[in-house]
Formats: sequence, C-alpha cells, structure tokens
Amino acid sequence: MLIRREITADQAMTAMRNGEFGSDIIGAGRFVAVVLTQGWCSQWHYLNAGFARLEAAGEPAQYDIHLFTLVYDEEEYFFEFLRFKETVFGNDIIPYIRYYRDGVFVDDSNYVSPVGLIERLAAR
Repeated sequence: MLIRREITADQAMTAMRNGEFGSDIIGAGRFVAVVLTQGWCSQWHYLNAGFARLEAAGEPAQYDIHLFTLVYDEEEYFFEFLRFKETVFGNDIIPYIRYYRDGVFVDDSNYVSPVGLIERLAAR
C-alpha cells in the first residue's frame, strides 16, 4: 500500500541542518521515497496523479511504501531549501526523488513513472 505524507517545515529544517532527512521520515518503514519538487512542474503533476490512482486502488498490495513529498516553491523557505537541495544533494532537476530502504539511503533519481518509482525502490 502507498502511504503518502507531506514533509513539514520542521522536517525540512531538520534536513537542511543535518544534511539528511530525519529518522521520522527515512525510518518510517522498510521502503521510503522522498519526492522534492516545485508546483509548476508538469512531471510532478503526472507523478502525483499516478500516486493518487495507486493509493485509491490500494497498490502496491504486496508491501507498504511510505511516500513523503515536499513542494518547496510553495514554502516560505523556498530559496533556502532550493540552495540546500542543489548543493547538499547535488541535484538541480525536478522532481528529485530519494530512495531509502530500512532507514538507509539507497538511490536517487529524477522523474520516473509512479510504477517505476515503486519498482526502483522495491527491486533493490
């Protein structure tokens, strides 16, 4: 099952302070994906709609994937987070996705389909 949550300001600030998201995010379950994006991004809109379809269908049925999202251009700390993402995570493309398994960072990517995200996370 896909379990979706939005990243809070406190969680984003923790990431900026520590260089990584906290255990409340990356340790939320065996499979965790973090999607960082901006609201105007058409690929984000496609990805978000696909997540909604999977969530409504109770997919993936075989395991839980915790999906955390941050649409950071809608936040008051936009420029600070943008700088953090581009310098610390080394990525200036959106959407940017980070994959964690059992609380450990395992991979990152930019846009993938919703099913591709699940396959990429669970296949490793």
